[in-house]
Amino acid sequence: MTNHPLYPKLLVFLQFSIIGLMLLFSNSILSSFIGILVFLIGAIVGLFALNHNQLGNFNIQPKMKENAKLITTGIYSYIRHPMYLSVLLMMLGVFIGSPSMIEALFLILLTIVLALKAKKEESIWTEQTEEYVKYKKRTKLFIPFLL
Repeated sequence: MTNHPLYPKLLVFLQFSIIGLMLLFSNSILSSFIGILVFLIGAIVGLFALNHNQLGNFNIQPKMKENAKLITTGIYSYIRHPMYLSVLLMMLGVFIGSPSMIEALFLILLTIVLALKAKKEESIWTEQTEEYVKYKKRTKLFIPFLL
């Protein structure tokens, strides 16, 4: 299944569907100072990631773009998937703003989808270059120094 040509598109569809559902079911992300703070931290992480990655090099689907360049500077020197961390933090902020069982379920599902995207990307990069294998050994997946 993970090698099916539609698998990357399915993961992106699920990611955005879950985010949309979280926003739809959210009472208000502005109702919690902590929620807003976590959301903004997530946005800042995303901006740091974009600052070190050229837009032409960035791919929303977990597949290799032609002439893709491995980015290992900035936040990428600590974690391999800062954009996924950014999305998770922003959606955690939404959850904190209006916590409910359905929001918790969506957040768990989003985490699973982003982990699957990361796994797919990493398998592709590992097949393509030894440089990625070395990069993977010295960095964490999502959370600096931990995970």
